[in-house]
Amino acid sequence: MWVSSIRLASYRNFFKNTQYIRLKSVSSVAELTPYLSDSSSDEQIGNTHMKNNELTNNTVEVNSYWVTEMLNSLREEPNDALSFFRQLKESGFKHDIQTYMAMIRTFCYWGMDMKLDSLFLEVINLGKKGLGFEVSDLFEELVEGLNAEGPNSLVRALDGLVKAYASLRMFDEAIDVLFQTKRCGFGLSVLSCNYLMNRLVECGKVDMAVAVYKQLKRISVSPNVYTYGIVIKALCRKGNFEEAVGVFEEMEKAGESPNEFTYSTYIEGLCSYGRSDLGYDVLRAWKGVNLPLDVYAYTAVIRGFVNEKKLHEAEMVLLDMEEQGMVPDAVSYGAVINGYCTTGNISKALAFHDKMETRGIKSNCVIVSLILQCLCKNGKACDAVDQFSSFKKKGIFLDEVAYNGVIDALCKLGRFEEAEKLLDEMKDKRMTPDIVHYTTLINGYCLHGQILDAMGLFDEMKEKGLKPDIITYNVLAGGFSRNGLVKEAIHLLDHMKEQKLTPTTVTHNVIIEGLCIGGYGEEAEIFFNSLENKSAENYAAMVNGYCELGNTKNAFELFVRLSKQGVLIKRKSRLKLLSSLCLEGEYGKALKLFEIVLSLGDGICKIMCSKLIASLCSAGDMKRARWVFDNLVWRGLTPDVVIYTMMLNGYCRVNRLQEAIYLFDDMKKRGISPDVITYTVMLDGHSKNLKRDRLSSDTRRNDRVRRDTGSVFWSEMNGMELTADVICYTVLIDSHCKSDNIDDAIHLFTEMIDRGLEPDSVTYTALICGYCKQGHVEMAKELVNDMWRKGIQPDSHTIAALHHGIIKAKKLHLRHNNNSAQNRRLSSVILARPKLLHGDDKYSFECEEHILWYENSTYIFADEFRWPHGSVSSLFSALPNMSWLSQFAGSHGLALAFEALAFGSH
Repeated sequence: MWVSSIRLASYRNFFKNTQYIRLKSVSSVAELTPYLSDSSSDEQIGNTHMKNNELTNNTVEVNSYWVTEMLNSLREEPNDALSFFRQLKESGFKHDIQTYMAMIRTFCYWGMDMKLDSLFLEVINLGKKGLGFEVSDLFEELVEGLNAEGPNSLVRALDGLVKAYASLRMFDEAIDVLFQTKRCGFGLSVLSCNYLMNRLVECGKVDMAVAVYKQLKRISVSPNVYTYGIVIKALCRKGNFEEAVGVFEEMEKAGESPNEFTYSTYIEGLCSYGRSDLGYDVLRAWKGVNLPLDVYAYTAVIRGFVNEKKLHEAEMVLLDMEEQGMVPDAVSYGAVINGYCTTGNISKALAFHDKMETRGIKSNCVIVSLILQCLCKNGKACDAVDQFSSFKKKGIFLDEVAYNGVIDALCKLGRFEEAEKLLDEMKDKRMTPDIVHYTTLINGYCLHGQILDAMGLFDEMKEKGLKPDIITYNVLAGGFSRNGLVKEAIHLLDHMKEQKLTPTTVTHNVIIEGLCIGGYGEEAEIFFNSLENKSAENYAAMVNGYCELGNTKNAFELFVRLSKQGVLIKRKSRLKLLSSLCLEGEYGKALKLFEIVLSLGDGICKIMCSKLIASLCSAGDMKRARWVFDNLVWRGLTPDVVIYTMMLNGYCRVNRLQEAIYLFDDMKKRGISPDVITYTVMLDGHSKNLKRDRLSSDTRRNDRVRRDTGSVFWSEMNGMELTADVICYTVLIDSHCKSDNIDDAIHLFTEMIDRGLEPDSVTYTALICGYCKQGHVEMAKELVNDMWRKGIQPDSHTIAALHHGIIKAKKLHLRHNNNSAQNRRLSSVILARPKLLHGDDKYSFECEEHILWYENSTYIFADEFRWPHGSVSSLFSALPNMSWLSQFAGSHGLALAFEALAFGSH
């Protein structure tokens, strides 16, 4: 035992007039210090104790000099020295500069850099007030005390000091240490300089990082390959790409060869600056000349494209990686999955996750947490629960974030017992449920109106030693408010103050909006008026509340009153009010709101313009829609493809195709590429305009011009490699059918199926109309049968097209075959069709003969199409105002009812 070798008698001469603490005997000092090996962890140092020694009644006075000597004697046992140092501190001993120096010497001697860094962090955090000496005093002591032990110990110590300052973002102090070392005649290691520069870059102090790099030669530090990589990253973050290229030249002059890190850093810098396209070009160029590039470089480009919302390009990079023989890792796939989750495209995210797993790449808790959160945000809580179970069965490690995601999903589904079981499951897996998990559960109970359960969980949370934060209180306040518990909400505010938590503006807003959501408008107004210092956010909450109550009148009046005082509520609330006004058809007030925003100089946003344009176009008010559109352009904002498409659709709906074409050309001149939806709108507008012009003079010439215009749109679309969707194909098929181009319509129908697109009922109906119009009833019937085989139920439009085509065919048949008794009977029915009485659901027929004929003629739909009667019956439910038909079907049979529909409404 090291204690037995200590001779305290020789130290007692130094005890007078020094700081000391009183300890029981030498053996009690020994008890403070466990004997551990060099490999012992800090946890073992803190928790492991030696067997108790026998105590005596003697006491020992412990001062700084004695402690320093003790620590020096323990240099060969650094963990014991650290344990002794800590336990003295815990016992009340105040270490001074000498005792700290003793520990620093020991750590430097053994190269224990992490413990050295931790010790410097402690010194800096405590400061003069806690230690009794300045860090600058320690620096001087380091230079004097460690110089004799050799330059390595001194450099190691000062490296630790620089890293500690940099970790705490005390960059001025760290840089000061750099230059002090130069004045003292020695330099730091390049590693600490790299650490400092990298911290500066990560904290956004790019200019300072570049300045440090330029001073390295002055302080006798030679940059290494990683130094150059860091400065390249810094210059790229500033957008100084040419200077960054110059650093490669500096490397060459210094005899340093760039490695994967350097090249990847430059590419990552381009991508982080929003130039992922350039980054990818550089990557491919360097790869072409066989420069060393690794997976990280490709992942940097993928992440860059994802951040720029260019997910298709990100996918292409991933594909390129595989073609280059590189194996994408979970980080590469995770970046793409994150992009699709962020945009809400969960189907693509799951597809990529499946692809990743089929390639043998194991998923991780970060990726699955993204997927679970995306499912919850998109209202697919049930799918989130299923996915969680699937991930668990696959053996994927699920962390606290993943568990919180599925707990949130279960709460949204009202499955609280399962959610609480997951909390227990976490405990079994040695994961401690934290304040976030409890708050999620409390929020779930509140959203389902189970306030007592929420309060019970709130109390349980406190009993377990978890202190609710402001978010927990806000969740509970919202729950009280939505259920009209005003007194409880106010009491909660008082309780927050007792817990030294100040209710924020958000807290007040949660109560205001919560009361309005619950339908307690008067209570919300009373609470709002009770607030002494109302902020703009509080007013915004009241506007939101009025909108929730459907009281747009009060919301608009409050907005106008505030605007007269020069107060403009936040954009989100303005958008909510604008949407409510448009929904109620208050376009005048919506435009007034828009004008007020312009007059107060806050600027307009595309979302506001988009909402207003969409509403005005829907109402057919293209004059005012164009005014909003032009305002957007005049103020330097470029309309996107969505806004242009809405305007084009608006013009087409009011039969102003020429203006739509002018705007379409303007769109392309501005460099905005039309998408499939844009072309679909233009093709549909062209088709409907063609139909309207059929009866005008010079019809043939107009038809030819219109058809040419339509073919131009289709050719442009194919030239841009845009793939038509079902809607686009349907519009084209309908257009060809109405233009009597049935062959082209059939060709398009076949083409869409060959491309893997499944026609819907609208597509089928368009082609059925075309067939019936051309008299091809048999082909129309075959299409209807095809619909049934595929499980696509014909709707009222399909039925109308069918009965029109069949009646037309029967009339033609009667004209050619007017001799048979049955046809004479059918002729009498057609000439004396049933008269349906208007104003009620009754029906009447002019003679019993007609009913007799209907009863004997079931072949048109039921027999001729060979449909089961149950299938025919299901069609009736889709038809509006047809209760008379249901009555008739009940009395005379389904097929007969179809005949009544076909002939009676003709």
